[in-house]
Amino acid sequence: MPHAVLLALDLVAIGLLTFGLYFPRHRRRDLVVAYLCVNVGVLAVATVLTESAVAVGLGLGLFGVLSIIRLRSTELTQSEVAYYFASLALGLLAGIGTADWPTYALIALLVVVMYVGDHPLLFRRYREQTVTLDRAVADEAELTEVLELTLGGRIHRVRVQDLDLVNDTTLVTVRYETGGRTRADRLPQRLAASAALASAVRS
Repeated sequence: MPHAVLLALDLVAIGLLTFGLYFPRHRRRDLVVAYLCVNVGVLAVATVLTESAVAVGLGLGLFGVLSIIRLRSTELTQSEVAYYFASLALGLLAGIGTADWPTYALIALLVVVMYVGDHPLLFRRYREQTVTLDRAVADEAELTEVLELTLGGRIHRVRVQDLDLVNDTTLVTVRYETGGRTRADRLPQRLAASAALASAVRS
């Protein structure tokens, strides 16, 4: 009976994680199937391993190998990887855990952490994007200004992936904040400060 409670709790948790959090926020149907199957599969095998002579460590090692193969088989974002491991963790907790309040709390904690960590309002103005410019820009300051004008936000980090001087293109990965104050916005203040300093020196 206690294990039936864990089974029910795992099904409720993976249902909330998949249908209540992941799909409404990301809308990728194929991963819904993956998360459900991974969770229930891990739960089933972990339950069998705890009741057999096979070492649980061997089973966990096999799941580690399978998860690496699965993650290498398609392109996943970091948030989708987090959901993937949350599904694994829920299945393991319900499969090899004990029916007590610490296990219940850990299962609930996983769902709450995913709810908060992947919430659309959390750092909602921050973006990461790969941009190809139609000219080669070697100067970092100039590159930042061009990207701020192009993306309409404040650039926080720029990583140049390819600078093609022959074809006159620049490929960069940029992290920026939409609606943030750009260098162009701060230029009048810097000019005013410089003028005030120059006036003070002359007087």
